[in-house]
Amino acid sequence: MRVRKLTFAALAVAATLSLTACNDEDLTGQGDPSAASTVSPSGGSGSDSSDSPDGSDGSDGSEKAGGQQDAGSGSGGGGAEKCRTDDLDISATDGTIDGDTEGTVVVEFRNLGGKDCVLAAYAGVDLKTSAGSLSAERTGQEADTVVLKDGESTFFGVGYPMNDSGGSGVSVSALLVTPPNETKSFSVEWPSSNTLPVTDGSGSSVKVGPMGSAGQGGAS
Repeated sequence: MRVRKLTFAALAVAATLSLTACNDEDLTGQGDPSAASTVSPSGGSGSDSSDSPDGSDGSDGSEKAGGQQDAGSGSGGGGAEKCRTDDLDISATDGTIDGDTEGTVVVEFRNLGGKDCVLAAYAGVDLKTSAGSLSAERTGQEADTVVLKDGESTFFGVGYPMNDSGGSGVSVSALLVTPPNETKSFSVEWPSSNTLPVTDGSGSSVKVGPMGSAGQGGAS
C-alpha cells in the first residue's frame, strides 16, 4: 500500500510540473516584447504627426498673406486714389480746326480734390442728341494711367463726323461724361454749333480718345 501511494504521489507531481511548463510557454509567447516591435507598420501616424507642425498649411498661409500685402501696396500713382467725379471740374470746348473733315470737342478734367488722383485709360462719353442718346466708342489708342496733380488738368478729345449734307442733321445738346472707374456722370453743354449727319444707326461714328490724348484748347 505504501508503494502504491508513493507512485500516485509521483504521478501527481509530474502532472503538475507538466501543466506549469505549458502555462509558462503560453505566457512567454504572448508577452514577448520583441514580437510586438516587429509588427510596427512603416509610415505610421508618427511620421504624419511630425509633418504636421512643419507642413504646408503654415508655410503656405504666411506666403499667401505676404502676397496679398504686396499686391495691395503696389497700386499705381504712388498710392493715389482714383479721381472722383465730385472732385473734378469738367468742361468742354470746341477744338475743331478749319479744314478738318471731322469735328473735335476737347474735354478737360481739372483736379479740385485737394490731393493727387489717378485717371486710368478712357472716360465714358454719351451725347444727348435730338435723335436720342449716342455712346462714343473708344479710338483704341494706347491708354496710359494719368496721375492728375491737385489743381492741374488733363484733356482728351471726342471726335465726330460733321454734317455736310445740307440738311439740318442731328443736333447735340450736351455731353454726359463719366470719369474712369466711376459711376457718377457729369453733364456739360455741347460747345459746337455743328450737327451730326443722319445715319442708319449701324454703329457709333463718335470716338473718344484716352486721357491725355488732346492738348489744351485743341486736338493733339
